[in-house]
Amino acid sequence: MRKIIALSFITLDGVMQAPGGPKEDKSGGFKYGGWQAPYDDKAVDKVLKKELQQADYFLGRKTFDIWEGYWPDHADFWPGIGKGTKYVFSKKRKKTDWENTVFIKTVADIKKIKKSKGPDIQVWGSSKLIQLLLKHDLVDELRLKIYPLVLGKGKKLFDDGAMPAAFTLTESITTSNGVIVANYKRAGKVKTGTVGA
Repeated sequence: MRKIIALSFITLDGVMQAPGGPKEDKSGGFKYGGWQAPYDDKAVDKVLKKELQQADYFLGRKTFDIWEGYWPDHADFWPGIGKGTKYVFSKKRKKTDWENTVFIKTVADIKKIKKSKGPDIQVWGSSKLIQLLLKHDLVDELRLKIYPLVLGKGKKLFDDGAMPAAFTLTESITTSNGVIVANYKRAGKVKTGTVGA
């Protein structure tokens, strides 16, 4: 069985919309695109270089639309992106000229791919898709880069539909700019108790 790994740049209040640039995603009137750039440093770059190794990918349609217009012309920065299979969750899109792209429509399609043989599957961006995966308990790992700012509005990583689940911290660093890089692995059900009992 393949692992599904959700990788996300998020703010302290969970916003994940348009970290990469002002024009990345203005939907909903979002005006803080590019909020990640002021915090970039060598520590985050080192983590990203490791994560940009070839994998397969689950992408929502909006993220795919952005990637399709950018990454084929920037493969020198991310060589594995063209070779990895990109599974695009969309009810509208059915074709593209970008190599190794497969369009899927249902959670059953996702489960079938997860059970197949192959490399781990990364999910970048794709807020609605990550929320769907969390709702169906399909995320095996969360790799978060948490930035020290609050934006208030914007697309968020978590919503009210996530299935309660416990995670274990497997790796973490804090950069000189205050970014917390934290990797979590799925760890069973939520446990409760009484503090001080």
